Amino acid sequence: MANQDTRPVSAFNTALKLKGFNVFQLESDSNATRTYSRKDFYKICLTTGNSIVHYSDRSFAVTDTVLFFGNPHVPYSWETLSTSYVGYTCLFSEEFMKLSDRSESLQNSPLFKLSGTPIFPVSIPQRTFLNTIFEKMIEEQQTNYSYKDELIRNYIHLIIHEALKLEPARNVDSHKNAASRLTTVFLELLERQFPIETIDRPLQLTTAQQYAESLSVHVNYLNRAVNEVTGKSTTAHIAERILHEAKALLQHTDWNIADIAYALGFTYPSYFNNFFKKCTGTNPRSFRLAAV
Repeated sequence: MANQDTRPVSAFNTALKLKGFNVFQLESDSNATRTYSRKDFYKICLTTGNSIVHYSDRSFAVTDTVLFFGNPHVPYSWETLSTSYVGYTCLFSEEFMKLSDRSESLQNSPLFKLSGTPIFPVSIPQRTFLNTIFEKMIEEQQTNYSYKDELIRNYIHLIIHEALKLEPARNVDSHKNAASRLTTVFLELLERQFPIETIDRPLQLTTAQQYAESLSVHVNYLNRAVNEVTGKSTTAHIAERILHEAKALLQHTDWNIADIAYALGFTYPSYFNNFFKKCTGTNPRSFRLAAV
C-alpha cells in the first residue's frame, strides 16, 4: 500500500518544525491565533488587550499587558475579549532549547509547571524592554548569521529571567462547574496526543492514571468528573480515540502492524490485535485489506 499523507502540514508548520522556533508579531485579532502543532512547542506571548486564558483547570482574567508562558503538555485556550489585540509570540521546541548547555528541562521551570501561574502583568517600562527583545528575535530569524539560533536562545533565556523577577497574576477564576472544566481539559489533552506522525514518537499517555497524573488530580476524581459530564468513562474515551487513530494508520500509511501497535503504546502486537478485534470484531490485517 502506498503511503498517503491525509494530514497536510502548512508551510508555517513545516518551517516551525525544521527550525525548532518561530517568532512573529500579532497585529490584530485575526492574527492572534496561528495554526501549528501545539503538542510539540512551548509558547511565550507578550500581549496587550482584554482576554480570558483557560490554563489547565483554571481561568485567568487578563487586562492590559501580560507575559504568558504556554506548556504543550498542559491544555490551554485563549478567549479574546478586546476588539484590538496586539503583541508578540515566540514558539519553540524543548529540543531547540536543549542545544544550550545550560538548559534544563522546561517542564521543571516554575514558568511552565502545571501547578504554576503562567501569566505575569507587565508595566509600561517592562513592556518597552520586552518589545525590544521580541523585535530583535524577529529581525534575527531573518538573517543568515551562523550563530543566530544561539542568539535567539539567549533572547528566550532573557525573557524567562525577566519573568522570574515578576509577580504572577492573582486574578484566578474558579470554574463554575469543576467537573465540566476538568472534563474539557482532559478531552483537550487527549486530542493533543494525536495524530501519530512518526513511529519513533509513540503515544505516551494511554491510561486514565497517566492522564490524571498529567493533570495533577486523583484518577478517581477524573473518572467521576468525566463520567458525570459525558456518560462515559475516561478509559472508554481513551480507547475510542486510540481506535480511531489505529484505523487511520491502517488505512492511510504503509506502516506494518507491529509498528502501528508500538506507535499506539501497545507493548506487544498481540495486545493491539486483541484490542482492535474486541472493539471492531475483526483484526487489523483484515481491516486494512478491506479498506484497500
